[in-house]
Amino acid sequence: MASKNDVQALLFDVFGTVVDWRSSLIEEMRRFGAERNINADWAAFADDWRGLYQPAMEEVRAGRRPWTILDVLHRESLDMLAARYGLAGLNEPDLRHINSMWHRLKPWPDTVAGLTRLKSRYIIGTLSNGNVGLLTRMAKHGALPWDVILGAETARAYKPQPQAYLASAELLNLAPFQVMLVAAHNGDLAAAAACGLRTAFVARPTEYGPHQKRDFKADHDWDVVTDSFINLAGAMGC
Repeated sequence: MASKNDVQALLFDVFGTVVDWRSSLIEEMRRFGAERNINADWAAFADDWRGLYQPAMEEVRAGRRPWTILDVLHRESLDMLAARYGLAGLNEPDLRHINSMWHRLKPWPDTVAGLTRLKSRYIIGTLSNGNVGLLTRMAKHGALPWDVILGAETARAYKPQPQAYLASAELLNLAPFQVMLVAAHNGDLAAAAACGLRTAFVARPTEYGPHQKRDFKADHDWDVVTDSFINLAGAMGC
């Protein structure tokens, strides 16, 4: 029977698991707004922007629109919110700058040290809905030591579609059971497990700030359940 001892690669959900998207967006929008004399509730802006994430991807998953990368979906969502938050009068370079904030999200405090330990023994990489350009720039910004960047764009499928998980394993010449998905979201792990991947839950109970409604703890007996990448490294023998 396959177990975590068979794992050769750990692939990570990124938004919320590896990086603190909400605090990063709020902090950068506060600076940007202060420079442009735009006063808005930037916490609500971050929440609303993220709230359009799943509906935008669902249009692609459902086949109602052709394959579209997340940078484009993020920009379309930004344009939908611009008037509500006083951004409608901005020029195109400013709007591009705001959209690229997703490229500059800050890692959680334990992220880099934990990834560095895991990298000493395993292939580590992304299994994210982010596009390759976005994730590459995020890695440069946050010193994330990935071996490989995989996910929706390389699989041409958005999680939780099975192809997102299966194609990522295949690209590494690995069977699904040799790959572990690390995520702070039980639903993501359930979809990965259904495809035969091993699973690790890392709790990020402040991902959504005061509005978090789920994923405070593991809701299943995942292969590893922990609260940091440091402890994940310990559980995986690093």
